Amino acid sequence: MTLQDRSQFVLVDRPRPHVALVTLNRPERMNSMAFDVMVPLRAALDQLNTDNAVRAIVLTGAGRGFSSGADHRSAGTVPHVEGLARPTYALRSMEVLDQVILALRSTHQPVIAAVNGAAIGGGLCLALACDIRVASTEAYFRAAGINNGLTASELGLSYLLPRAIGTSRAFELMLTGRDVAAAEAERIGLVSRTVPAAELLDCCLQMAERIASFSRPGVELTKRTLWSGLDASSLEGHMQAEGLGQLYLRLLTDNFEEAVAARAEGRSPAFTDDKQ
Repeated sequence: MTLQDRSQFVLVDRPRPHVALVTLNRPERMNSMAFDVMVPLRAALDQLNTDNAVRAIVLTGAGRGFSSGADHRSAGTVPHVEGLARPTYALRSMEVLDQVILALRSTHQPVIAAVNGAAIGGGLCLALACDIRVASTEAYFRAAGINNGLTASELGLSYLLPRAIGTSRAFELMLTGRDVAAAEAERIGLVSRTVPAAELLDCCLQMAERIASFSRPGVELTKRTLWSGLDASSLEGHMQAEGLGQLYLRLLTDNFEEAVAARAEGRSPAFTDDKQ
């Protein structure tokens, strides 16, 4: 199967100004993380990352699943592995999946996960790699590795999950492999909010539109500092990085002045991200 053939499994639409909607489109397999889905997803993220018309991204799944994780029937085709022995083939395979997680985190644009259904195993990792998670009331989450006789640690899960919900809860979920329904996911901070299934996509697109209306470098720097803050070695050092970002925009743009003027005039600000 060629990359062009695979592209049917990942759809990219532009439903709102400056907003891209990326849909995992293999509903009959609950959008499992077969390489035939993950390779075009990585390609789509790479393209959107350098598309300056896109300022926010929504990621969702077609059908009743967000992503069910590993495909137990067919893992699909790993690219560029011809002639490799089994150990190297395995390393390259994991690298393909790792790169998708890292791509979600490193895109210039914030990524909102519209979790419409099951987010299991690697699918949970996909959701956690996004910057914001909103769940349908029909969604549920499972760190499934332990249930399959494997480790629950995969694709950054043991890094991302404790930072999202705290260590004790993360240990419990990863060691018990139990399902977390949408209501509990909101209560423990795994998702920022839960909405009825019929409202999920519109809610996420509205959120993306609001983000897209702000200063581009302001949004990008905010995403960067939020993620870097999770790894900061000290509060003092991180505050200095934050301060430099704030000073950077304050001195090099008229955004602050425009915001003040817009409030006084009762209108929405129009940020140019430039200085006159």
